[in-house]
Amino acid sequence: MDKLIREIAAEKEHIEKTVLALSKAMSRPEKTIIESAAIATFLHNVYSGIENILKRILKFKGDTIVSSPSSHKDLLDHSVAAGVISQSLSEELDEYRGFRHFFVHAYGFMLDMEQLTPLAENLPAIWAQFETEIGLFLTRED
Repeated sequence: MDKLIREIAAEKEHIEKTVLALSKAMSRPEKTIIESAAIATFLHNVYSGIENILKRILKFKGDTIVSSPSSHKDLLDHSVAAGVISQSLSEELDEYRGFRHFFVHAYGFMLDMEQLTPLAENLPAIWAQFETEIGLFLTRED
């Protein structure tokens, strides 16, 4: 369990730095394609970090998600079934999962600040909820 806690702490540190960078990018008065690309990258990075934490927890529990076209959705579903996160948080994270798919397969000039803004503005609260829920899960497992 100590190794898992250390791995999660390292991932959380990276995510927290990224959330701070996202906040700085969002506070810039002008949002050119450069800011849009930075904001999108930060959103992608945070969601990827959340997935990394979920994978580590499930691996620790002896569960694995088989790589498939639906493995990212399966990860969220399995995390709910395992009691790691709530269904409501999974539903909120699903928006970021969808964005992750778009980000990986799109070009930067396709980014739209009207779509990025709500994701960026909601992310700090979602991250806080995620931290709370995995913290509760880990204390139950300890």
